[in-house]
Amino acid sequence: MMGFYNDVVLPRLCHMAMRNRHFAPYRRRVLSGTQGEVLEIGIGSGLNLPFYGPHVRAIHGLEPSPQLVRIARRAAEHSAGRVTLIEGSAEAIPFDDKSLDTIVTTWTLCSIPHAGRALAEVRRVLKPGGQLLFVEHGLGPDATVAQWQHRLTPLWSQVSGGCHLDRPIQALIAQAGFDCTHLETGYMKGPKPMTYMYEGRAVPK
Repeated sequence: MMGFYNDVVLPRLCHMAMRNRHFAPYRRRVLSGTQGEVLEIGIGSGLNLPFYGPHVRAIHGLEPSPQLVRIARRAAEHSAGRVTLIEGSAEAIPFDDKSLDTIVTTWTLCSIPHAGRALAEVRRVLKPGGQLLFVEHGLGPDATVAQWQHRLTPLWSQVSGGCHLDRPIQALIAQAGFDCTHLETGYMKGPKPMTYMYEGRAVPK
């Protein structure tokens, strides 16, 4: 039953949940800075694709879920042939060292089993002068909220594809060897344990 849930039901639930209209302003702001050769980690069902601008030469979408890749292929049909979809893991990015201009993560680092390893891979494949653009939810600054995040995460991760509510996103990015050149944080509308957002840009040190 869990295999059917994870392989069939969960990808469709993720697609529906991520269509939340409150996410659109975050997508628009973050993706406005993309340029050159782009890798989107956890492209999901392709909901970011309409927000990419004219300064992007090519978009490579990396996604571990075959079901979401199939949905994303339909979204990519409207992207003028510049989208390539790859089924795979962010912990082993299938690109050469220093080969990409921009890497995008949107609500992705919460569910990667080894987020630190994935960020090390991001650093490896970015060109000198490349950038990581991100919007993620994670550990809140308020003690009560953080306590609830720690309590809820073990159960929540079981039903949400491994999503962790309590990852310290800024610290993880810094520990992987990045400097945040821009960072905004705050609660989005919704339950506080699930809606503390980190939005910004980081570059390799």
